[in-house]
Amino acid sequence: MFKIGDFSMLSKVPVKTLRYYDQIDLLKPKQIDQDSGYRYYSAEQLLEVNRIFLYKELGFTLKQMGQLLREDISVEQIQGMFLLKESEIQQLIEREQQKLARIKERMHLIKREGCVEKAQEVIIKSVESKRIMSFQSNGTVDEIPTFFQTFHHLLHKHPQELNSEPQIVLWRESPAQESEFEFEVGYSAKALRGSLPQGITMRTLPAEETLATLLFHSDSPFAQSACVDLATWIEHNGYRVKEDQPGREIYYPLAENEEGRLIEIQIPIKNEVKS
Repeated sequence: MFKIGDFSMLSKVPVKTLRYYDQIDLLKPKQIDQDSGYRYYSAEQLLEVNRIFLYKELGFTLKQMGQLLREDISVEQIQGMFLLKESEIQQLIEREQQKLARIKERMHLIKREGCVEKAQEVIIKSVESKRIMSFQSNGTVDEIPTFFQTFHHLLHKHPQELNSEPQIVLWRESPAQESEFEFEVGYSAKALRGSLPQGITMRTLPAEETLATLLFHSDSPFAQSACVDLATWIEHNGYRVKEDQPGREIYYPLAENEEGRLIEIQIPIKNEVKS
Protein backbone atom coordinates (compact mmCIF):
# COMPACT_ATOMS: atom_id res chain seq x y z
CA MET A 1 0.00 0.00 0.00
CA PHE A 2 1.01 3.62 -0.40
CA LYS A 3 1.24 6.54 1.99
CA ILE A 4 -0.99 9.50 1.13
CA GLY A 5 1.93 11.45 -0.43
CA ASP A 6 2.90 8.58 -2.70
CA PHE A 7 -0.72 7.93 -3.65
CA SER A 8 -1.11 11.64 -4.39
CA MET A 9 1.82 11.48 -6.83
CA LEU A 10 0.46 8.35 -8.54
CA SER A 11 -3.13 9.58 -8.79
CA LYS A 12 -2.26 13.24 -9.53
CA VAL A 13 -4.70 14.26 -6.80
CA PRO A 14 -3.32 16.79 -4.26
CA VAL A 15 -2.90 15.56 -0.68
CA LYS A 16 -5.27 18.28 0.53
CA THR A 17 -7.94 17.00 -1.87
CA LEU A 18 -7.44 13.38 -0.77
CA ARG A 19 -7.90 14.42 2.85
CA TYR A 20 -11.07 16.28 1.90
CA TYR A 21 -12.38 13.24 0.00
CA ASP A 22 -11.74 11.20 3.15
CA GLN A 23 -13.60 13.78 5.25
CA ILE A 24 -16.73 13.66 3.06
CA ASP A 25 -16.58 9.86 2.64
CA LEU A 26 -15.95 10.05 -1.09
CA LEU A 27 -12.65 8.18 -1.06
CA LYS A 28 -11.63 6.64 2.26
CA PRO A 29 -8.06 5.32 2.85
CA LYS A 30 -7.77 1.56 2.66
CA GLN A 31 -6.12 1.59 6.05
CA ILE A 32 -5.22 4.09 8.77
CA ASP A 33 -2.33 3.36 11.16
CA GLN A 34 -3.80 3.62 14.66
CA ASP A 35 -0.52 4.74 16.17
CA SER A 36 0.78 7.25 13.63
CA GLY A 37 -2.53 8.23 11.98
CA TYR A 38 -0.94 7.74 8.55
CA ARG A 39 -3.37 7.08 5.72
CA TYR A 40 -2.61 4.21 3.34
CA TYR A 41 -4.15 3.63 -0.08
CA SER A 42 -4.09 0.61 -2.38
CA ALA A 43 -3.27 0.49 -6.07
CA GLU A 44 -6.84 -0.68 -6.70
CA GLN A 45 -8.13 2.65 -5.40
CA LEU A 46 -6.59 4.37 -8.41
CA LEU A 47 -9.54 2.92 -10.33
CA GLU A 48 -11.89 4.70 -7.92
CA VAL A 49 -9.98 7.94 -8.54
CA ASN A 50 -10.43 7.41 -12.27
CA ARG A 51 -14.18 7.04 -11.78
CA ILE A 52 -14.26 10.20 -9.66
CA PHE A 53 -12.51 12.10 -12.46
CA LEU A 54 -14.95 10.67 -15.00
CA TYR A 55 -18.01 11.54 -12.92
CA LYS A 56 -16.63 15.05 -12.44
CA GLU A 57 -16.24 15.49 -16.20
CA LEU A 58 -19.80 14.23 -16.65
CA GLY A 59 -20.99 17.05 -14.42
CA PHE A 60 -21.92 15.24 -11.21
CA THR A 61 -21.59 16.89 -7.79
CA LEU A 62 -19.37 15.41 -5.06
CA LYS A 63 -22.46 14.16 -3.25
CA GLN A 64 -23.74 12.46 -6.41
CA MET A 65 -20.29 10.96 -7.04
CA GLY A 66 -20.36 9.34 -3.60
CA GLN A 67 -23.75 7.78 -4.34
CA LEU A 68 -22.55 6.50 -7.71
CA LEU A 69 -19.43 4.94 -6.19
CA ARG A 70 -21.47 3.21 -3.49
CA GLU A 71 -23.95 1.89 -6.07
CA ASP A 72 -21.11 0.35 -8.09
CA ILE A 73 -22.41 1.57 -11.46
CA SER A 74 -21.74 -0.86 -14.31
CA VAL A 75 -19.51 -0.12 -17.30
CA GLU A 76 -22.60 -0.18 -19.55
CA GLN A 77 -24.30 2.48 -17.44
CA ILE A 78 -21.18 4.65 -17.47
CA GLN A 79 -20.99 4.23 -21.25
CA GLY A 80 -24.56 5.51 -21.50
CA MET A 81 -23.66 8.55 -19.38
CA PHE A 82 -20.64 9.18 -21.61
CA LEU A 83 -22.68 9.04 -24.81
CA LEU A 84 -25.17 11.53 -23.36
CA LYS A 85 -22.36 13.89 -22.33
CA GLU A 86 -20.70 13.46 -25.70
CA SER A 87 -23.91 14.58 -27.38
CA GLU A 88 -24.18 17.62 -25.09
CA ILE A 89 -20.56 18.62 -25.79
CA GLN A 90 -21.06 18.19 -29.54
CA GLN A 91 -24.09 20.47 -29.43
CA LEU A 92 -22.06 23.02 -27.45
CA ILE A 93 -19.27 22.86 -30.04
CA GLU A 94 -21.77 23.39 -32.85
CA ARG A 95 -23.29 26.41 -31.05
CA GLU A 96 -19.83 27.91 -30.49
CA GLN A 97 -18.90 27.32 -34.14
CA GLN A 98 -22.10 29.05 -35.22
CA LYS A 99 -21.26 31.93 -32.87
CA LEU A 100 -17.76 32.18 -34.37
CA ALA A 101 -19.24 32.25 -37.87
CA ARG A 102 -21.60 35.08 -36.87
CA ILE A 103 -18.70 37.03 -35.38
CA LYS A 104 -16.73 36.68 -38.62
CA GLU A 105 -19.76 37.77 -40.64
CA ARG A 106 -20.31 40.83 -38.46
CA MET A 107 -16.62 41.75 -38.76
CA HIS A 108 -17.05 41.62 -42.53
CA LEU A 109 -20.03 43.95 -42.20
CA ILE A 110 -17.99 46.38 -40.09
CA LYS A 111 -15.14 46.35 -42.64
CA ARG A 112 -17.48 47.21 -45.51
CA GLU A 113 -19.35 50.04 -43.76
CA GLY A 114 -19.93 52.79 -46.27
CA CYS A 115 -19.30 50.49 -49.24
CA VAL A 116 -21.85 49.33 -51.79
CA GLU A 117 -21.90 45.73 -53.00
CA LYS A 118 -23.04 45.79 -56.62
CA ALA A 119 -23.29 41.99 -56.61
CA GLN A 120 -26.34 42.22 -54.38
CA GLU A 121 -29.45 42.48 -56.57
CA VAL A 122 -32.81 43.20 -54.95
CA ILE A 123 -35.84 41.85 -56.81
CA ILE A 124 -39.47 42.73 -56.21
CA LYS A 125 -41.83 39.81 -56.61
CA SER A 126 -45.13 38.34 -55.48
CA VAL A 127 -45.75 34.88 -54.04
CA GLU A 128 -48.83 32.70 -54.01
CA SER A 129 -50.37 31.28 -50.86
CA LYS A 130 -49.05 27.92 -49.71
CA ARG A 131 -49.90 25.37 -47.04
CA ILE A 132 -47.15 25.00 -44.46
CA MET A 133 -46.49 22.74 -41.50
CA SER A 134 -44.58 24.57 -38.81
CA PHE A 135 -43.34 24.94 -35.23
CA GLN A 136 -43.65 28.29 -33.42
CA SER A 137 -41.58 29.67 -30.57
CA ASN A 138 -40.24 32.93 -29.15
CA GLY A 139 -36.49 33.42 -29.18
CA THR A 140 -33.50 34.94 -30.94
CA VAL A 141 -31.97 34.44 -34.38
CA ASP A 142 -29.30 32.23 -32.83
CA GLU A 143 -31.98 29.71 -31.84
CA ILE A 144 -33.34 29.07 -35.35
CA PRO A 145 -31.32 25.82 -35.76
CA THR A 146 -32.67 24.64 -32.39
CA PHE A 147 -36.23 25.40 -33.49
CA PHE A 148 -35.75 23.22 -36.57
CA GLN A 149 -34.31 20.44 -34.41
CA THR A 150 -37.41 20.59 -32.21
CA PHE A 151 -39.65 20.62 -35.30
CA HIS A 152 -37.98 17.51 -36.73
CA HIS A 153 -38.11 15.74 -33.37
CA LEU A 154 -41.83 16.39 -33.01
CA LEU A 155 -42.55 15.37 -36.59
CA HIS A 156 -40.41 12.23 -36.85
CA LYS A 157 -43.52 10.07 -37.25
CA HIS A 158 -45.00 12.20 -40.06
CA PRO A 159 -42.19 12.70 -42.65
CA GLN A 160 -44.57 11.80 -45.47
CA GLU A 161 -46.56 14.98 -44.83
CA LEU A 162 -43.70 17.24 -46.00
CA ASN A 163 -42.79 18.25 -49.51
CA SER A 164 -39.12 18.04 -50.50
CA GLU A 165 -39.01 21.81 -50.71
CA PRO A 166 -36.92 24.47 -48.97
CA GLN A 167 -37.08 25.33 -45.30
CA ILE A 168 -39.16 28.34 -44.33
CA VAL A 169 -38.53 30.80 -41.49
CA LEU A 170 -41.02 33.50 -40.55
CA TRP A 171 -40.35 36.14 -37.91
CA ARG A 172 -42.03 39.15 -36.36
CA GLU A 173 -41.64 41.19 -33.19
CA SER A 174 -42.87 39.54 -30.00
CA PRO A 175 -45.35 41.72 -28.10
CA ALA A 176 -44.62 39.76 -24.93
CA GLN A 177 -40.79 39.82 -25.03
CA GLU A 178 -39.03 42.95 -26.29
CA SER A 179 -35.70 41.13 -26.58
CA GLU A 180 -37.14 38.26 -28.64
CA PHE A 181 -38.99 37.55 -31.88
CA GLU A 182 -41.88 35.26 -32.66
CA PHE A 183 -40.42 32.61 -34.97
CA GLU A 184 -42.19 30.05 -37.10
CA VAL A 185 -40.10 27.39 -38.85
CA GLY A 186 -41.16 24.60 -41.15
CA TYR A 187 -41.81 23.43 -44.70
CA SER A 188 -44.55 23.54 -47.27
CA ALA A 189 -46.81 20.56 -46.70
CA LYS A 190 -49.08 18.15 -48.53
CA ALA A 191 -52.65 17.42 -47.54
CA LEU A 192 -52.75 16.16 -43.97
CA ARG A 193 -53.36 12.48 -43.36
CA GLY A 194 -54.06 11.87 -39.70
CA SER A 195 -53.50 14.07 -36.67
CA LEU A 196 -50.48 16.24 -36.00
CA PRO A 197 -48.32 15.96 -32.87
CA GLN A 198 -48.75 18.62 -30.21
CA GLY A 199 -46.67 21.69 -30.99
CA ILE A 200 -46.93 21.33 -34.78
CA THR A 201 -49.46 23.38 -36.74
CA MET A 202 -50.76 23.23 -40.31
CA ARG A 203 -51.91 26.49 -41.87
CA THR A 204 -52.02 28.50 -45.07
CA LEU A 205 -49.33 31.12 -45.50
CA PRO A 206 -51.15 33.93 -47.31
CA ALA A 207 -50.14 35.26 -50.70
CA GLU A 208 -48.08 38.43 -50.75
CA GLU A 209 -48.24 40.87 -53.65
CA THR A 210 -45.08 42.86 -53.03
CA LEU A 211 -41.92 41.42 -51.52
CA ALA A 212 -38.44 42.90 -51.64
CA THR A 213 -36.17 39.88 -51.99
CA LEU A 214 -32.46 39.21 -51.93
CA LEU A 215 -30.86 35.86 -52.79
CA PHE A 216 -27.35 34.89 -51.68
CA HIS A 217 -25.18 31.88 -50.87
CA SER A 218 -24.80 31.05 -47.17
CA ASP A 219 -20.98 31.03 -47.58
CA SER A 220 -20.98 34.35 -49.40
CA PRO A 221 -19.30 37.39 -47.82
CA PHE A 222 -22.67 39.11 -48.37
CA ALA A 223 -24.48 36.79 -45.93
CA GLN A 224 -24.37 39.09 -42.90
CA SER A 225 -24.70 42.31 -44.92
CA ALA A 226 -27.76 41.09 -46.83
CA CYS A 227 -30.27 42.66 -44.44
CA VAL A 228 -28.36 45.96 -44.50
CA ASP A 229 -28.30 45.98 -48.30
CA LEU A 230 -31.98 45.10 -48.47
CA ALA A 231 -32.93 47.80 -45.95
CA THR A 232 -30.84 50.37 -47.84
CA TRP A 233 -32.59 49.45 -51.10
CA ILE A 234 -36.06 49.73 -49.48
CA GLU A 235 -35.21 53.13 -48.02
CA HIS A 236 -33.67 54.54 -51.21
CA ASN A 237 -36.51 53.38 -53.46
CA GLY A 238 -39.40 54.92 -51.53
CA TYR A 239 -40.83 51.82 -49.87
CA ARG A 240 -41.77 50.95 -46.32
CA VAL A 241 -41.91 47.60 -44.52
CA LYS A 242 -45.42 46.25 -43.98
CA GLU A 243 -45.56 46.07 -40.20
CA ASP A 244 -48.49 43.64 -40.03
CA GLN A 245 -46.70 40.88 -41.99
CA PRO A 246 -43.78 38.70 -40.90
CA GLY A 247 -40.41 38.69 -42.58
CA ARG A 248 -39.58 35.52 -44.48
CA GLU A 249 -36.42 33.55 -45.16
CA ILE A 250 -36.33 30.63 -47.57
CA TYR A 251 -33.44 28.14 -47.38
CA TYR A 252 -32.87 26.38 -50.71
CA PRO A 253 -30.73 23.21 -50.62
CA LEU A 254 -27.88 22.86 -53.07
CA ALA A 255 -26.63 19.80 -54.92
CA GLU A 256 -25.09 17.04 -52.79
CA ASN A 257 -21.55 17.92 -53.90
CA GLU A 258 -21.98 21.60 -53.00
CA GLU A 259 -21.53 23.07 -49.55
CA GLY A 260 -23.87 25.56 -47.87
CA ARG A 261 -27.24 26.62 -49.26
CA LEU A 262 -29.00 29.48 -50.99
CA ILE A 263 -30.89 31.87 -48.71
CA GLU A 264 -33.57 34.27 -49.89
CA ILE A 265 -34.74 37.05 -47.59
CA GLN A 266 -38.28 38.21 -48.36
CA ILE A 267 -39.57 41.42 -46.76
CA PRO A 268 -43.19 42.53 -47.38
CA ILE A 269 -43.17 46.17 -48.51
CA LYS A 270 -45.55 48.93 -49.53
CA ASN A 271 -45.19 52.32 -51.21
CA GLU A 272 -44.19 55.04 -48.79
CA VAL A 273 -47.00 57.51 -48.16
CA LYS A 274 -45.87 61.04 -48.81
CA SER A 275 -47.04 63.57 -46.20
